[in-house]
Amino acid sequence: MSADGPRVRRIWQEGERTLGIAWTDGRTVLYDVVVLRRACPCAFCVEEDTGVRRLRDADVDEAVRPSRVVSVGRYALTVAFTDGHDTGIYPFDALHGRSAAFGGRDAG
Repeated sequence: MSADGPRVRRIWQEGERTLGIAWTDGRTVLYDVVVLRRACPCAFCVEEDTGVRRLRDADVDEAVRPSRVVSVGRYALTVAFTDGHDTGIYPFDALHGRSAAFGGRDAG
């Protein structure tokens, strides 16, 4: 996302399975954390050369939750999950622009 694009204003745990992100453009998106984990874009979860997903949905327990969310520079977030996985980098442009792919829905 360009420097002028939306950035994260605030992150919070909305409920047991929901992570909320308020963006600087006024949009608020609620993410299902299990879907977010299953959509991890890291090289462990997705074959780098082919883009084929290695991680199967069944590999991620429904009880997985984020244990830590950290900003990566001014362009992304990294999320550590309770299953020990912490290598995924979630770019702001993807989280904002393709939120449904990461389990996101606009807060109403």
